[in-house]
Amino acid sequence: MSVEVLTLIFVMLTFGLYAYIGWWAKAVDTKSFYVAGNDVPIIANGAAIAADWMSAASFLSMAGLIAFLGYDGTVYLMGWTGGYVLLALLLAPYLRKFGRYTVPDFIGDRFYSNKSRAVAAIATIFVSLTYVAGQMRGVGIVFSRYLGVNIEIGVIIGMALIMFFAVIGGMKGITWTQVAQFFILIVAFVVPAVAISFKLTGNPIPQFGMIFSDVAQRLGEAQIEAGLKEYILPFQNMSKLNVFMMTMALMVGTAGLPHVITRFYTVKTVKGARWSAVWALLFIAILYTTAPAVGMFSKFNIIDTVHNQPVEEIQQIEWVEKWSTTGLLGLNDVNEDGVYRLSGDPATNEVNIDKDIIVLSTPEVAQLSPVIIALVAAGGLAAALSTAAGLLLAMSSAVSHDIYYKIYNRNATEKQRLRVARVMIFLSVLAAGYFGINPPGFVGEVVAFAFGIAAASLFPAIFLGIFDKRHNREGATAGIVTGLVFTVVMLVLMKSVPLLGTETPIIESFFGIDAAGIGIVGMVLHFAVGFVVSRSTKEPPQDIQEMVENIRIPKGSGEPQGDH
Repeated sequence: MSVEVLTLIFVMLTFGLYAYIGWWAKAVDTKSFYVAGNDVPIIANGAAIAADWMSAASFLSMAGLIAFLGYDGTVYLMGWTGGYVLLALLLAPYLRKFGRYTVPDFIGDRFYSNKSRAVAAIATIFVSLTYVAGQMRGVGIVFSRYLGVNIEIGVIIGMALIMFFAVIGGMKGITWTQVAQFFILIVAFVVPAVAISFKLTGNPIPQFGMIFSDVAQRLGEAQIEAGLKEYILPFQNMSKLNVFMMTMALMVGTAGLPHVITRFYTVKTVKGARWSAVWALLFIAILYTTAPAVGMFSKFNIIDTVHNQPVEEIQQIEWVEKWSTTGLLGLNDVNEDGVYRLSGDPATNEVNIDKDIIVLSTPEVAQLSPVIIALVAAGGLAAALSTAAGLLLAMSSAVSHDIYYKIYNRNATEKQRLRVARVMIFLSVLAAGYFGINPPGFVGEVVAFAFGIAAASLFPAIFLGIFDKRHNREGATAGIVTGLVFTVVMLVLMKSVPLLGTETPIIESFFGIDAAGIGIVGMVLHFAVGFVVSRSTKEPPQDIQEMVENIRIPKGSGEPQGDH
């Protein structure tokens, strides 16, 4: 049976499972739609958080980034992992105790202001829309390779599937779908990693195979021989400044992601939120400690397979032919000597590989079983779709709950609110599909932009809302607007080629800081403006200050309020 047929079978089986779960756990009221009724078991919530967390960027791109950037690619690993710890220990329990449905809900009530709620909702939409564009791109890549369609059609297929179980199930359906998706994606990531590690090093544990074999040394030598940069030395592809800024942006941005924070509202108690975080960290560690090994083994295999090899021989390889038709693998014998060569010089490089196909192509490059190749495709889709569903719900909730119900129509019925929420998911899927077809970068890069926006807009407001009782509504609103506007404008100017159609970027960097790290500058501006404005205006009411003191006391569950 061919890889394509097996992949189609795997995809149909897994999507059938997701659709059934979405129908079985469909939301019947707003509490089920927004926070799954607050009754998700702790371990299940940990698995759902892990699936929400490990998006297409983690599954498809992270190993690819490590494969191509070497040591510098680990900034993604350090930033995302550190950010999760920051979120789990510093913010999540307090937010759960506050007992609201969404991040804008927390900001609106904590800062006793619908204006603050509205700007937080807008920031949530910017973060989620940027993030989900990367997921849709990942879905399009998987479908383009294994269904034989172009990326645009692949994105549209993914839009239809996401819309079904997100619109019907709400948070309750998404939660249980994500639990299933976690186990599919983690098996799909680990099984080929074990097979490749055993094949290359004789050790079935990828982490040990990476550490105790000579693959790293041989890869470093192969890179230098090919004219590429040293693999395991730091700062070969990024400056020290940008490594630091990008790591911080990913870390702090992670702690401000609205779709992940919302997951801590779905358990009954603060204690449940803490234990959910622990389980999620264990689940995430399985993939994040495996990804560096996958990146290293993949790069070694690719160089060994195509570098310095005859053109006629390479063109006979099945996986080369199939990935070439997607446009994500480019081979061009520039000097017409009949041999393909990798090179660090773009003018002489004859093998161009999209970073997002490393994980998907690795089982084929390593000549593993077609069953494993199909399993990886299903895992990639599970990773992209689980995060996309959470992001769509975050955008839908920001509009239907925080803007429509809390600001525009306080008398809205449950039926009206659910209808608005589902319409918003439909519109959000359309917007996500557009940006998935017209992305401003590869999956990991687009996702990094979302983290920068979250770091500049939502994280400081949440942090100060918990730990600074003197921070008031004027300071919160001014800070969010400052961080959001600065970061979005900088990203547009630096990425003007894909976004505005300019021939060259309007600006290359901001005092040497690249787009992926610019969110930290926005965050500093947010803190500064928010502090100055807050101290220059009237302090919060006494009951608000007492409430801030109370949420830091480690007891109580903070049930959602009656007006929800």
